[in-house]
Amino acid sequence: MGSDADTEPTMPVASVARRLGVAPSTLRTWDRRYGLGPSRHTDGRHRRYGASDIGRLELMQRALLRGASTAEAARYALEQMPKSTPTRPVAEEPRPKASVRIDTPAGAVVLPAEESGDGDPIGASRLARRVSAAALAMDGGAVQRLLASGVADLGVLTAWEVVAQPVLTAFSPRWRGSEVGGEVEQLLAECVLATLVRATPVLDEPRNHRPVVLCGAPDERDTLALYALAAGLAGRGVGTQVFSAPLQTEVLAVAVRRSEPSATVLWAQRAAAADPRLFSRVSRGRNRSRLFACGAGWQHDVLPAKVEVLGDLPSAADRIEYVLFGRARRRENAVRG
Repeated sequence: MGSDADTEPTMPVASVARRLGVAPSTLRTWDRRYGLGPSRHTDGRHRRYGASDIGRLELMQRALLRGASTAEAARYALEQMPKSTPTRPVAEEPRPKASVRIDTPAGAVVLPAEESGDGDPIGASRLARRVSAAALAMDGGAVQRLLASGVADLGVLTAWEVVAQPVLTAFSPRWRGSEVGGEVEQLLAECVLATLVRATPVLDEPRNHRPVVLCGAPDERDTLALYALAAGLAGRGVGTQVFSAPLQTEVLAVAVRRSEPSATVLWAQRAAAADPRLFSRVSRGRNRSRLFACGAGWQHDVLPAKVEVLGDLPSAADRIEYVLFGRARRRENAVRG
């Protein structure tokens, strides 16, 4: 008879990364350097995180938010929730030359060196901390100017991945300290939304004749990522229609069908909002658009076969563009409003 550990639900790297608001490469780095990886792998050697593994990572993030270094936070997490198997000593290692590490209030993010141009740090860590400081001071103007600078320097999708999303995660109710109220999170959300809208050009002649519809699931409240994806696609000449506000299922289905989209993306960050039946509702009638699921809430094994699961936003934009046009016309770089 198998143990409880053999039958407990597990999550892949990408889902855990989205849940914590960090890059998948960050989790791999934490595993390699500090032994904070999954307790076991599947037969195919893929990493699968169990509940205790995720709890250990959450403890680490709480320590990071309180100002601990990455090594100190890892040591604290392992002390509080020891693994059943021996772990490697927690020690700082030289940063790999093939990557650029960015420390944000929500944890460390590691980018491949080629994403930062010449391999030097791209300043996202400092920018994220300045955004955090401006938000704590309730200076919305400064937050928007800093975010706009990040979009101009990094491109909208990279700015979302390494600045906006980690800072939003750091000030969400789950992670913020008791001394920080919900007003900071709300200010950040409003500023991020304004920045993303300004970074989305209105396309006179989009490459697609019919729009890509981006929808939040009816019970999903965290839909800012849809605006980031819309901005990233617009930077590639792809027209979109965003329905981010929570809509009743039938209203959402009608909105999608009347838009006659070339592709439909349903966003769900929480598993409770990720209802696979939504896809059959929005694809009824003459709607023959490609269907995509995006966000950490979706589970591959329960989705209809015709639904494709997208990864993080940069790869999602790549995939949508490829499906629509067969090849990328150009990569999204800096999108200026």
